Amino acid sequence: MPFELPDNLHPNCGPVAWLLGTWRGNGRGDYPTIEAFEYRQELIFTHDGRPFFHYMARAELIDEHGEKVRDGAIETGFLRCPEPGRVELLLTHHTGFVEIYYGEAEGGKLDLTTDAVVRTATAKEYAGAKRLYGNVEGDLLYAVDMAAMGEQLQSHLWARLKRA
Repeated sequence: MPFELPDNLHPNCGPVAWLLGTWRGNGRGDYPTIEAFEYRQELIFTHDGRPFFHYMARAELIDEHGEKVRDGAIETGFLRCPEPGRVELLLTHHTGFVEIYYGEAEGGKLDLTTDAVVRTATAKEYAGAKRLYGNVEGDLLYAVDMAAMGEQLQSHLWARLKRA
């Protein structure tokens, strides 16, 4: 079944409309302070006619056979579209931090960089990130670079998801 834009799509959301729906797939993660891992991811983008999307993501770590090892990251927030092509992403994580990203969307690409990170007293040290989402042959590819635990901004996560 082909993807159809909602009738009530806010015009500011046009450049990110391709994200709407549920996406599932696998990815890999790595960072100097942790062991490399594989994960299964689900992203959900919903829209109610206003100039933003609600975003929810869940991951679970998997073994080399694709079997679940344990639950992974959960994040939720809002992808705001104050004007066509400009985006703001507000994310809250179960690990105790909140991020604000600013970026641009155009041609099936969403490029975001953190402007602010706030964390609880019990959260690990986390300084910022850069996220890149792209529509590649109808799939959602993304990469996350992270600066944390005294390390410079560098590759952390990458995945390829298919529309569910």
